[in-house]
Amino acid sequence: MGLLLIGGGGHCKAAIDVIEEAGMSIAGVLDRRDTALRQVLGYPVMGSDDDLPELLARHGDALVTIGQIKSPARRIRAFETALAAGATLPCVVSPRAHVSRHATVGEGTLVMHGAVINAAALVGRNVILNSLALVEHDARVGDHCHISTGARVNGDVSIGERCFIGSG
Repeated sequence: MGLLLIGGGGHCKAAIDVIEEAGMSIAGVLDRRDTALRQVLGYPVMGSDDDLPELLARHGDALVTIGQIKSPARRIRAFETALAAGATLPCVVSPRAHVSRHATVGEGTLVMHGAVINAAALVGRNVILNSLALVEHDARVGDHCHISTGARVNGDVSIGERCFIGSG
């Protein structure tokens, strides 16, 4: 068993580091059908999105590891495909991050090294909260967002769905 990672690019590499540090196991990576990748940081590329239902029958858990800069469309499509195929999409939190016990974080969200989610904050599903990002008290981050490295979302701020907040 282990987590299936959907997407084998640069964000996948950063996610692998967080997942390993969190003590979770990784089964392998899914990437585009036309990829030349055979492995990512030592984990096998097991197939493409087309293979997801079969692989989920054996592994059950998945995480979208496609990055988001120009558009969240590929991340959203992968997330919805995984849900429809019966995947469990855990929230993965780096042991070097802080998530308040009074915060809410949605499924499939990745909280990377040094990130902070403070009390009464709400972070949606399939969100990338990148390294050193901050979501302050009472802030809201919608589904399918990417809060980049070092970005700050202050108290009582609301970020809608599918948003990209740049670094710093």
